[in-house]
Amino acid sequence: MADENLDRNTGVEPTDAPDNPADDREEVYFTGSPALRGSLGHFFLCGLLGVGVIVGALALRNFGWYIPVLGLLVAATLVILPVLFVRSERYRVTSYRIDFERGLFSKDIDTLELWHVEDIKFHQSFLDRLLDIGQITVLARDETTPELVLQSIPQPRPLFDSLKQRIIAVKRQRGVIKLDAG
Repeated sequence: MADENLDRNTGVEPTDAPDNPADDREEVYFTGSPALRGSLGHFFLCGLLGVGVIVGALALRNFGWYIPVLGLLVAATLVILPVLFVRSERYRVTSYRIDFERGLFSKDIDTLELWHVEDIKFHQSFLDRLLDIGQITVLARDETTPELVLQSIPQPRPLFDSLKQRIIAVKRQRGVIKLDAG
């Protein structure tokens, strides 16, 4: 009868295991690119430049039929560039780390572990509040990423609050103690 309580694989009674195992599942809080509405100024500027290129190309149409076509191609490129630059950045914020991926043709990924974070800041201008976007700045004791700015995050306040709480929890879990000089 005593053999019924033994684990079949290890031969040890299960009472040696902790009652509550550590919860190390990684929960994803946010994944995606900065919101396009955060780059409205760039879209407007590139749109104006595009219109200027088209007007200039039409004025020079006497030099050849290809000048207006070339102007349209350049104008279309100017309009698409802000979208490409915004979409070339991606954030992935989880319960243990923040991944920042960037690059149009090649990719670079920086990972910032939450237990390295020293401070976290939230900024939302009046226009950002109207557009429901914001900026979260993460300051860390990390050689490769001492400051990480998450720009044009949609609905940023819940993410900021979750990150604040999770940073405290991860530091407690790892036993990280902040010592103040003085």
